[in-house]
Amino acid sequence: MAYQQMAYLYDQLMMEAPYNKWLEFTEEMIRQTGKKVSKIADLGCGTGQITTRLAAKGYQMTGVDYSIDMLSYAEQRSSDQSLSVQWIHQDLRELEGIKDVDLAVSYCDVMNYITTEKELNVVFEKVSDILNPGGLFIFDVHSMYHVENNFVNHTFGDVSEDISYIWFCLEGDIPGEMYHDLTFFVKDGNQYNRFDEYHHQQTFPIEKYQELLIQSGFEISNISADFSMEKQNLSKHAERIFIVAEKRSGK
Repeated sequence: MAYQQMAYLYDQLMMEAPYNKWLEFTEEMIRQTGKKVSKIADLGCGTGQITTRLAAKGYQMTGVDYSIDMLSYAEQRSSDQSLSVQWIHQDLRELEGIKDVDLAVSYCDVMNYITTEKELNVVFEKVSDILNPGGLFIFDVHSMYHVENNFVNHTFGDVSEDISYIWFCLEGDIPGEMYHDLTFFVKDGNQYNRFDEYHHQQTFPIEKYQELLIQSGFEISNISADFSMEKQNLSKHAERIFIVAEKRSGK
């Protein structure tokens, strides 16, 4: 799950990412569920774009990421905005040291980097452990449709003056599995430096996420797609699935 050399390019590459939509979706789900939320953990927070937006809204934020390089940018972001955020360098499969959280969020397909059912179950259990009873867990994943029709066996690229890349998305051995082979060329003075990234992702059918969440002590509050605020608003061409789960009391 590491973004290594790509960390310092991440914000440039993600300039068009709908961060405000994730923020709006989060606050609307809090409103719809009627939960009192003050303490939030952002799991797989990257450079802290969503974390700091929520902190600016007055939430007590903890940002967790496996990439220490990403976290260094996140910490600088919160410092520049005079925001108090706790940043933690940790693998979500080994999540610990956090407690009494009202809401955990994990956006921008972080959960797709958990590539086996066994490890996904471990992560869900860890998330349950940090939540208060009745606490919420909101995350998104690529839909099976999106992976199979818009990602696997496709090639993407972009050329600009400062950064260029070519991205091969390769099909895995099982449905929903994909490997991203990325090569970047970054301008450094009068030359371009090359570096490579290799990422492995897996998405599962919605029913599998539901099953594993229930096994981990959650109830499903809502499933929707593509930032829709309406419950159970899914279409066969949905690209990003949002799941809202609530930790059962007594778990």
